[in-house]
Amino acid sequence: MYTIEQLREIIRREFSKQEYVEEPVSLFEPIRYILEDGGKRLRPVLTLMSYNLYRDDIEKALKSAIGIEIFHNYTLLHDDVMDDAELRRGRLTVHKKWNSNVAILSGDAAAITAYKYIESCEDCYLRQVIDGFNQVAMDVCKGQQYDMEFETRNDVTEAEYIHMIYLKTSVLIAGSLRHGALIAGAPEHEYNALYDFGGFLGLAFQLQDDYLDVYGDVAEFGKKIGGDITENKKTYLLIKAFELAGKEDRDLLQSWIDKKEFDAAEKVKAVTEIYNRLGIRELTLKTIENYLQKSREALDKIEVERDRKSAFYEMINYLGERKK
Repeated sequence: MYTIEQLREIIRREFSKQEYVEEPVSLFEPIRYILEDGGKRLRPVLTLMSYNLYRDDIEKALKSAIGIEIFHNYTLLHDDVMDDAELRRGRLTVHKKWNSNVAILSGDAAAITAYKYIESCEDCYLRQVIDGFNQVAMDVCKGQQYDMEFETRNDVTEAEYIHMIYLKTSVLIAGSLRHGALIAGAPEHEYNALYDFGGFLGLAFQLQDDYLDVYGDVAEFGKKIGGDITENKKTYLLIKAFELAGKEDRDLLQSWIDKKEFDAAEKVKAVTEIYNRLGIRELTLKTIENYLQKSREALDKIEVERDRKSAFYEMINYLGERKK
């Protein structure tokens, strides 16, 4: 079995070859740029981990794992254009470094390149691979659309929010795991269980992001606390607060959202106090643990030696203790 760090190094070396860069270089340079600081490269690592549950010849899954990471970065590239974001991973976004036309066209090229790499599998799996990834890609688009629509709504329900983050964030994690197991020849019920595992894990991760933005430690979380509150971002905490608040707290919460001019620290303090009164902190932690438990149950369905699954269980435990 490969360790996570070994898989990251294998992926890093594969990206360093830059085989995805073609002519004209100007079309592919923005893709290279966004992939340079690749972050944790969670999705290709998960693809190789799930493949490695069943087979050790991971080089056969490497190209398609790279394709999934290129696809993920394509979604980030287009997200940044839609959000008019200034920075991504501490560097200028592609549309700020070049322009929006370059970002859109290079993003399109990245999506096509991703599919070219994802198709790198044995012919007997190709139809299932394409069908599965088409579903994932469409779900990501649906999630982004819901997210944009929610920006102008004040009546988003918990169920709607969970569905949105599942589509926007979880399905690509889930699809990465299913993909690796599928092309390794895993039984259908097992690669579907890995998809469920990834889906629940993705939900827990996103809900933790929401939680840590309010209750995280600045030194450990690595960014300013309360950004979601000052930006009136629809999060699990805000949605549950509106759902559970009485008239007085609901009116107070709405008044902070409606204010155009405010002291950021004061707003964060006031909204956090409302959350505390309503028990939102404890409720969010309980919901996160519920999804982590569901991910454990899905992983238990994978009928390989428990030692081969140890890194997956460690991932669940890590998320349970995550502070950044």
